[in-house]
Amino acid sequence: MSATSPPTSCRRSWRGVQPSTVTPTATCCPASRLHRLHGEDRRAALEAWRRDGGVAVTSFGTLRWAVHQELPVEQVGCVVVDEAHYIKNPAAKRSRRTADILDRVPRVLLMTGTPLANRIDEFCALVQQARPDLLEDLVESPTAHDFRQAVAPVYLRRNQEDVLTELPELVEVDEWVPMSAVDQGVYREAVEAGNFMAMRQAACTQGASSGKLRRLCEIVAEAEANGRRVIVYSHFREVLAQVAALLPGPVFGPLTGSVPPTERQRIIDDFTAAPGGAALVAQIVAAGVGLNIQAASVVVICEPQLTPTTEWQAIARAHRMGQLRSVQVHRLLSDEGVDERLTEILARKRAVFDDFARVSELAHSAPEAFDITETDLAREVVAAERERLLG
Repeated sequence: MSATSPPTSCRRSWRGVQPSTVTPTATCCPASRLHRLHGEDRRAALEAWRRDGGVAVTSFGTLRWAVHQELPVEQVGCVVVDEAHYIKNPAAKRSRRTADILDRVPRVLLMTGTPLANRIDEFCALVQQARPDLLEDLVESPTAHDFRQAVAPVYLRRNQEDVLTELPELVEVDEWVPMSAVDQGVYREAVEAGNFMAMRQAACTQGASSGKLRRLCEIVAEAEANGRRVIVYSHFREVLAQVAALLPGPVFGPLTGSVPPTERQRIIDDFTAAPGGAALVAQIVAAGVGLNIQAASVVVICEPQLTPTTEWQAIARAHRMGQLRSVQVHRLLSDEGVDERLTEILARKRAVFDDFARVSELAHSAPEAFDITETDLAREVVAAERERLLG
């Protein structure tokens, strides 16, 4: 809450503003006026915030409770939403609760590294939260240039390479691994059943008989010889279970969405204290955001993800401030089938992100979007593979 904020004529949405660009003043809230509106003491913290003002910090998970407690929103000078891509779906309850607060405050700061993952509509939803008027005159399928011009007043992007020049090298390798005979049999069964998710994990579910898992063991052995720790990502819990059972060295996790935050941090701390060759196995959607895992300097992604931003965020858990070693990224890809087709689609999605979101006209004073839902993607890939294998 703030009664001293300067007046402003518009609400702005920025990404990656560095501390050096902000000059602290005597009106900034000291640490003693920070109030944590989640956890066991949240009710007392809410009362203290109402009484004393200052900065309140809460989570998306606690937002429903906070709204029901009659937050003094009309007295709030600014709302900062971190990981703002979590409110890109305007139909979701979390987005509606957040929007109800944002509509009643004079200043909004939305921070996210991934304003666009699949569709331009996601980016538009975030812009609507900051300045609804900016998109009123935009045509239905804008070019990248027109879109960037439209959102320029609220969109400031600083890419990692712009601001973290001291980061160590990032080496990314696509590892095209032949399917074993067992993998091929499992994969064909998944194609016959039209099971897209089974197709994606077919090369990782047969233990030591799987081509990808054999290559994974080699990567971990190389890491151990070089005194490096490894983080292994997969979307699938079954794959993580296979990995944890197969790797010979110390294995931590699986770190999944069902693991409580305090337990997550304990797992990461134990992994950090482990020797080279240790592996942290983690579900990419659960551990790919909000965690610092600089102890790992080797990253293995077991299968292509459906959006490139999922992989970027997961890699950034290790390749970030505090990392002292070069980071090696290994993407395990089957040399035929679903992985090959997904990498082609992901390349198109990366191009869309680069055209529409990577460049900020505000920071640096074409083709149309490729729009495909995950359901459409699955249908397209399954149909293509059924035609290739079954005629």
